[in-house]
Amino acid sequence: MTVVDAGSDLEAADPGVPVASRRPTRWHRSLATVRAYVALTKPRIIELLLVTTVPTMFLAADGVPSLTLVLATFVGGSLAAGSANSLNCFVDRDIDQIMTRTGRRPLATHAVRPRSALVFGLVLGAAALGVMSTVNALATSLTAFAILFYVLVYTVGLKRRTSSNIVWGGIAGCMPVLIGWAAVTGTLDWPAWLLFGVVFWWTPPHFWALALRFRDDYAAAGVPMLPVVAEPRVVVRRMLGHSLAMVAASLALWPVAGLTAVYLAAAVVLGAVFLGAVVGLRRRVLQGLPEDQWRPMRLFHWSITYLTLLFVMVGVDPLLPFS
Repeated sequence: MTVVDAGSDLEAADPGVPVASRRPTRWHRSLATVRAYVALTKPRIIELLLVTTVPTMFLAADGVPSLTLVLATFVGGSLAAGSANSLNCFVDRDIDQIMTRTGRRPLATHAVRPRSALVFGLVLGAAALGVMSTVNALATSLTAFAILFYVLVYTVGLKRRTSSNIVWGGIAGCMPVLIGWAAVTGTLDWPAWLLFGVVFWWTPPHFWALALRFRDDYAAAGVPMLPVVAEPRVVVRRMLGHSLAMVAASLALWPVAGLTAVYLAAAVVLGAVFLGAVVGLRRRVLQGLPEDQWRPMRLFHWSITYLTLLFVMVGVDPLLPFS
């Protein structure tokens, strides 16, 4: 596919167009600024967090929760995740410029100034807590904990110091299920903790698959992700162990939450496919195949599908007529 320059096309189409009119307008500059700030919040990560929050609320309510409550939790959770991600970009702006994968982030390209990103992240955090305060005190406290844990414990404390960074740092990504459950019930019960366990054990194999693909990036930035500091065979062995624990937690949810056989069947099938993908990656690594034949991104993308489908079933199961 040939890439052409849009400016050249414009000149060819109408060489009489004044140069000034071909420059970015104020509207285009404003739109680019808005896009840069939105990019700071990492919208795709926010989507994944909300995929776990809303179904958890349906399970906690054993049906359809208050739509006002869902909306408040949805908005508050989105603002909280955007705050944590923006502050993460602020702290990591130096290594984001080094890594190919993150080199287009707004602070790495200087589309947003560091001070502006810091203020933006703090304002989003304050807004998130303001919205969550309309839900209940427990949900608000958990939201504050999630933001602080992701920024201070993971980004500042763990990420550049230990290969277990994503294991313990992943706790922040588990908080939405606790927040969703607390928003509905005002408490934290065993089903919520099992869902927490599913996300906790899911995070390392999900992220290590990505880190295997971009381990040169992390090595160049001096970030000791497990694939950087350990042999690939060690990485895939630990991925398999975490995946087994994840599937076990998903199956344990069935009797504890009183879910139907429909959920159980879905959890079994999804878990089997996930384990098959991990085992496949492990086999390719142990066979000594070249890195370009490991295909870890297959597992990375499937892991997102797995979590999405499993939580869809968590939310749908209470709505079934024979539930």
